[in-house]
Amino acid sequence: MTRQKVGFQGELGAFSEMAVLEYFGNVAEPIPHGWFDDVFRAVEQGSCDFGILPIENTLAGSIHINYDLMLEHNLQIVGEIILRIVHNLMVKPGVRREELRKIQSHPKALEQCVQFLRRNSKLQPETVYDTGGAAKMLSEGNAEDIGVIASTRAAEHYKLEILEAGLEDNTQNYTRFLVLAKGKSPSNGECTKTSIVFTVPHEPGMLFKAMSAFALRDISISKIESRPLIGSPWEYLFYLDFQGDPNSALCSRALNHLQEIATEFKLLGSYSEGKIVDNV
Repeated sequence: MTRQKVGFQGELGAFSEMAVLEYFGNVAEPIPHGWFDDVFRAVEQGSCDFGILPIENTLAGSIHINYDLMLEHNLQIVGEIILRIVHNLMVKPGVRREELRKIQSHPKALEQCVQFLRRNSKLQPETVYDTGGAAKMLSEGNAEDIGVIASTRAAEHYKLEILEAGLEDNTQNYTRFLVLAKGKSPSNGECTKTSIVFTVPHEPGMLFKAMSAFALRDISISKIESRPLIGSPWEYLFYLDFQGDPNSALCSRALNHLQEIATEFKLLGSYSEGKIVDNV
């Protein structure tokens, strides 16, 4: 069986690695990268077959850098997966809670555990580049007054002890990950979601007219996100997800309608709506 090389940002044990394994199963070889744009380049240059990147979290919101990188790089969204995020406080084996002075994790993980940090105000939060990276640094270092917030997989991989599970502010804590590839996903009637990006003239009512391309055809928009249009202050790009296959007659007419209004338009991908993975 040929294994698929799948790039992700972070170290082994990161939630992104869990998303790789949940989406691809045993055929995946997760390949860690230091930065999000490293993952894009790895897929473009062929050293990875796919990339998986987080795009939004139900508590902390969107990961804006990845929206920007999707426009900058020429990859297609070919799938998605939604992963339940459970944060755990972990330490070196034998370290007691009262010995801790600092808590380290990725900034987004800390944002998702604000209530825990407030209840434990004597613990100083420190940001690091990755949840799995925080666990790795703790396991390789000598400090015994540091705890980290990371996944159960990180605890297993780096042989750390979990002191408390479920630190997130709300149990409905999910991250949506996008699967990226160089080629387009084949349209076989199973594509239920489409992502696009577009701009419209900076004139009154233009966004309303753009939305009408979908509303007039009863096409459901599941998300719209604005990002600054670089070089044009106070003008914006709009990233939009809608339910449907762009090759269907109805959606094709909607996109043609939109492109009559838009000054820029790009189809980011069409894919099957992602499964929700709770058992993490």
